[in-house]
Amino acid sequence: MLGRRRVTIKQVAEQTGVSTQTVSRVINGRPDVAAETRQRVLKAIEQLGYQPNALARSLIRRRSHTLGVVTAGLTYIGPAYTLNGITDQAEAMGYSLLLKVLPHFEADETMPILDALLARQVDGVIWAVPEVGSNHAWMGERLPVLPVPIIFLTMHPQPEVSVVAVDNYLGGRIATEHLLQQGYRRIGHIAGPMAWWESRQRMAGWRDALAEAGISVDDTQWVEGDWSPKSGEEAILRLLEQYPNMEALFVANDQMAFGVLSVACRKGLRIPRDLAVVGFDGVPEAAYLWPPLTTVHQDLYALGRTAVQRVVAMIEASQHLDEEMRTADVIWLKPQLIVRESSIAADHADYAVGQADQFRSDVRHSHLSSSAASEGR
Repeated sequence: MLGRRRVTIKQVAEQTGVSTQTVSRVINGRPDVAAETRQRVLKAIEQLGYQPNALARSLIRRRSHTLGVVTAGLTYIGPAYTLNGITDQAEAMGYSLLLKVLPHFEADETMPILDALLARQVDGVIWAVPEVGSNHAWMGERLPVLPVPIIFLTMHPQPEVSVVAVDNYLGGRIATEHLLQQGYRRIGHIAGPMAWWESRQRMAGWRDALAEAGISVDDTQWVEGDWSPKSGEEAILRLLEQYPNMEALFVANDQMAFGVLSVACRKGLRIPRDLAVVGFDGVPEAAYLWPPLTTVHQDLYALGRTAVQRVVAMIEASQHLDEEMRTADVIWLKPQLIVRESSIAADHADYAVGQADQFRSDVRHSHLSSSAASEGR
């Protein structure tokens, strides 16, 4: 059986005795329609089941209500959280998304992807790929002639470029300052890959916090990782050799910190009594380790939502020629320190370690009691 034929704007006009232009004005919310006529048209639309053609309306208005999003590394926690924020905020604001995924973070052949988004008439673009190596080099050539607003996430601020980013430098500082406040002076660092702008910013925060405390830094006090737990394991083994008197450690992400805690457990290092540890990211799993991991939380979901809000504001400003809202700016999201047992100073650490010893004793006692009861049956 054939489906029902689509109701047209002409049929609505014929039923109400008005022109198709008047029906169009009602559909588009124009004020220049008499109240009685508006109600009559709306009633006919409901009775006939008329559905406006979204594509045709977008062509008339020169708006597609679609945002182009370019991302990479969706198997990683950070990009996935950010995309969730973008998706939820876009839907809340009535925008669809056209997603393009780069094959890897360092990809610099991005022209075809950008051209594909523009060919689909997107209203704006969110470039959700962190700055890694030369993957933003295309901006100098294309950005000045881009016909739609674009906003970048997590990159070094530049003139005439709109950016939304977590303040990674501040995150590195507050992590290190926390360890200094706990009384630690010999504080090492496991950095992320140094091709990443985020890694360099977190490391700069660590260096500057130590420098302001009068503590010099040299290359024996830090090791580069690649964000993975395995690289955290390898990095802490190197640091223990080249910086043997290290008291505390700022790790540039939680995944690498997990590797640090794994090695510490195998080597009999007591955290935080022998080595205090602070991570970065604030992944939920960090709270369920023993000891629970102190971490710098960055709200990447909020990062995605803020990017959508800002690019939509830029789109609206372009429509209304609002130069103030069209001006490029930088929005910094502040990270927050979540203090847990992994970084508590020695005078408090004895209590934390005692709690762990008591927990193990209770578990062992419970196991022996259960075994005895089983043998008695």
